[in-house]
Amino acid sequence: MEYLPDEETLFTGVRKLAAGHWLRWRDGRAEYRRWFAPSFAPDEGCSLDESAEAIAEAVRGSVAAHAAADVPVGCFLSAGVDSSLVAHEASRLMDARTFSIGYDDGRFSELEQAASFARAIGLANEGRTLGAEEFFASVPAVQYALDEPLPNPSAVPLYHLCAHAAQSSKVVLSGEGADELFGGYPYYQECLAFEPYMAAPASLRRGLGAAAGRLPAGVRGRRFLMRGARPLSERYIRLEYNFPWTEALGLLTPELGARGAAAPAPWEVTAPLFAEMGAAGLDEVTAMQTADILTWMQQDILLKADKMSMAASLELRVPFLDREVFAVARTLPTALRVTRGETKVALRRAATRTLPAVTAAMPKKGFLTPLAQWLREDPWAASVREVLNSETARMFFRGDRLNALLDEHQRGTRSNMKKIWSAYCFVIWYDQYFREHRNV
Repeated sequence: MEYLPDEETLFTGVRKLAAGHWLRWRDGRAEYRRWFAPSFAPDEGCSLDESAEAIAEAVRGSVAAHAAADVPVGCFLSAGVDSSLVAHEASRLMDARTFSIGYDDGRFSELEQAASFARAIGLANEGRTLGAEEFFASVPAVQYALDEPLPNPSAVPLYHLCAHAAQSSKVVLSGEGADELFGGYPYYQECLAFEPYMAAPASLRRGLGAAAGRLPAGVRGRRFLMRGARPLSERYIRLEYNFPWTEALGLLTPELGARGAAAPAPWEVTAPLFAEMGAAGLDEVTAMQTADILTWMQQDILLKADKMSMAASLELRVPFLDREVFAVARTLPTALRVTRGETKVALRRAATRTLPAVTAAMPKKGFLTPLAQWLREDPWAASVREVLNSETARMFFRGDRLNALLDEHQRGTRSNMKKIWSAYCFVIWYDQYFREHRNV
């Protein structure tokens, strides 16, 4: 996993209050209850046009509510449909500034497209370019502000984007949450690809998966058969997002690896959640969306957005996560969220009513960074290698395996960016809290 998966923290005696819960301290005792649990209830009678109209109305009302402030309000803007829709609705209400971040390398930057869209809707756009030197120099500050190790590379540009926006705005609107609510991630489409295959007996799929595992890597269909042998609770992509579990254990020192092997595997942690969704009869797309909302969105996406904006004394608001917007999203039939050929089907239809067609149809790109390329170049690869061979790193990891990952990546024989960055960010985070700030 890329994030800490529950209320536990890495500080003794400290736990997080889970989303949708409240805690009350009274007469020396703590009372802890859940007050809200998001759930989908698809209405198969919804048509695409009716759903698009309901989405447009809900988003319009939510942006208006979230834009209310007695200080300047801005919008984060990429070239994607989510932030563009928020910015467009904001432009109806005020003369908001929009803020974007990118890189000199156009393959990883949407600055030009964002600026063009802002001009089209009559809003000012302030673009910020981030280079490798500034990116790496800010990693310690980013990891410290996160409170817990989070190796999501997009935290770094978001840190700089928030600092830039805070120079002229005290509040910004952002597009987080649309992918989880409306079916925006391409891996949701994998569930539809697996649907006919999952009708085959589990024993047959396990046998085919075992046979496929003995085939050379790269053989067409190998990955499909291997993944199809597993139930959704084990195929859920966030469980081994950066590392296959066994490989992650092998990267640790022998003592820590043995302790990790005795602990629950990632899919065992989320098994009760998937069992509950299975009992509720949710289809695989809806189950995966629900899992994302209850785990990844809360413990990675929103944590990152919250901590990076707070580090800049900036208030970040997320109109898509308004309860009225979710009330519409939860009723959408699966086919109006995800199809084999399209994601966010109904949301995109809603967007076509007001946005340019190219923007409404923009595929999911995520918060891009040139990090994989930088990790093949010196001095950045050399500085990362130094950290991965530090005294702190040796406390937790096998240096030979960390170096092998970086060697492979630099040669270009395999892309190990996520694996390298996971270990690197943990070491940086640990040094910030238990070395650099141990006397604070």
